[in-house]
This record gives sequence, structure tokens and C-alpha cells, in this order.
Amino acid sequence: MRPQLFLRLLRQRPFSPFRVHVSDGAWYDVSHPEAAFVSGPTLIVVVRASGFAGPPGERHAHVSVIHITRVEVYYPGEAPAP
Repeated sequence: MRPQLFLRLLRQRPFSPFRVHVSDGAWYDVSHPEAAFVSGPTLIVVVRASGFAGPPGERHAHVSVIHITRVEVYYPGEAPAP
């Protein structure tokens, strides 16, 4: 996938949340346009894991876009399934 795809998704208004699936089987939800950003060939996503001791937004996942296998875009107001 190309970084430009994620720039478009993050800038789209109204914003639609999306889930990014990675080649190792992991997935990351982007529920707000400020919860991720593109830096070169990397998508950086704020990770809000249950059980994480630090304040929200302190932990990030750096995902190389070449390892992203698919993206699920949700309609505004629709919550991603776990």
C-alpha cells in the first residue's frame, strides 16, 4: 500500500474510522484522525491497549506500509468489531 492512501483516509471529512491489518496478523484501529500519522513509508498509530499503565496516547505502533495487507474503513458512527 502507499502512504498517500493513509493521508487521504486521515484527511477525509467526515472522518471514517479504519482498521489496518498487518502481515504478522496484528491489526490497529484508527478511531480519530489525530490517532495516526504518516511519516515517510511508515504509519504511526496511537495504541490504546487495556492494561497499559501509562497515560493514553503514550504508546505508538510504527507500521511499515509495505507490511499492511488490508484496510477496513467503517462508516461514521460504526464501531470496528474486536
